[in-house]
Amino acid sequence: MNYLPNTEDAQEAMQDVFIRVHQSIDSFQEDSTLKTWIYRIAINHCLDRIKAQKAQKRFAKIQSLFGFSENSSIAVDFNHPGVKLEDKEAVESIMTAIDLLPTNQKTALILKSLEGLTQREIAEVMNIGEKAVESLLSRAKMNLRKKMNA
Repeated sequence: MNYLPNTEDAQEAMQDVFIRVHQSIDSFQEDSTLKTWIYRIAINHCLDRIKAQKAQKRFAKIQSLFGFSENSSIAVDFNHPGVKLEDKEAVESIMTAIDLLPTNQKTALILKSLEGLTQREIAEVMNIGEKAVESLLSRAKMNLRKKMNA
């Protein structure tokens, strides 16, 4: 839900991730914990879906410019189950700002703030050093403040 705020997309992605984990569990080499390995699969899958959606949006926009189809943009339905109705607007603006962050910053921030992973676990998931995670988190928070104050 943190990457794909559309409930149906998130549920479909979750099913896809479980299938991938099941199919590739034999290739798990225990270089990291099972938890971080699954996180990496989930994040990669969500990022792939986001790229595909963006490509689909660009294609639809190009088609509409040339009159080939109607406006077929992908709607984002912010319906996270952990958010109360009265807080949805505030959370939606925060999630929109987080979504505008560079991918690595967004990933580190979501894993730390929303998923509660330690910097060491984030480093394992992202396959980078702990100092790099610290730097990404610092820049993400700074950029998020700028976006929220704009």
